[in-house]
Amino acid sequence: MIPMYLVDEIILRALKEDVHYLDLSCEYLFDASQQSAADLLAKEPGVMCGGAVFARVFELLDPSCRVELAFAEGQAFGKGDVLLSLAGPAAALLQGERTALNLLQHMCGAATATAAFVRAVAGTGAVISETRKTLPGLRALQKYAVLCGGGRNHRYNLSDGVMLKDNHIDASGSIAKAVASVRAKIGHMVKIEVETRHLDEVRQAFAAGADVIMLDNMSLEQMREAVGYLRAFDPGKRVLLEASGDIALERAREIALLGVDILSVGALTHSVRAANISMRIK
Repeated sequence: MIPMYLVDEIILRALKEDVHYLDLSCEYLFDASQQSAADLLAKEPGVMCGGAVFARVFELLDPSCRVELAFAEGQAFGKGDVLLSLAGPAAALLQGERTALNLLQHMCGAATATAAFVRAVAGTGAVISETRKTLPGLRALQKYAVLCGGGRNHRYNLSDGVMLKDNHIDASGSIAKAVASVRAKIGHMVKIEVETRHLDEVRQAFAAGADVIMLDNMSLEQMREAVGYLRAFDPGKRVLLEASGDIALERAREIALLGVDILSVGALTHSVRAANISMRIK
């Protein structure tokens, strides 16, 4: 699970944005003693993710709130399923409803989308990953959701590894120069990934000693040539191959079958559709 200090920071920021200092509807409608209960209903199939985050919203609003989860993280659910039940002061349940749902729906949506990609490439040996194209402030939750959907995480931030993209290479002069310069300074635990745009750059990245080579926005034929070249000169698969660039679900298996190791999909985080879930007071 994500460290709770990160979760609390995200939730408190969201609550301050939504509640500010007073919920006019609840403050003038309920007294502090009024209790209530609610169920969370799935209005479409999906993959559960963020149950503890949902519960934490209400714990922070009122420690007497109780949440009972019906589905484990990463577990598939169907339309009409009750995902969890909650009980506590009516004011706290209604104050936290939108913040808690916003986070849970987004996390379930990302986990569900990831699971669809994972199913699409099953049996090919390729894994699904997200990118750093995350929504500001929500990276921890989004990357966790990808794990719940069966995917793998790419680097969490710029400190996790070296990625020499096209702009790095163009600014430094060449792939060989960029890799050599960075390799001379990084620690022994750090890997270098090089983004390539065509087969000639794949050759250059391999010759320069890259640990991972990204095939960025290449056609199927270009990727097939790149895989063939790398597998001929690197039969032991020292170098990992990552396909990236507008990878749609419909193309995922076809790309994976080429022999790449990783498919990185920005859409899992930057534009994923939230799951359709609602809270109903009993």
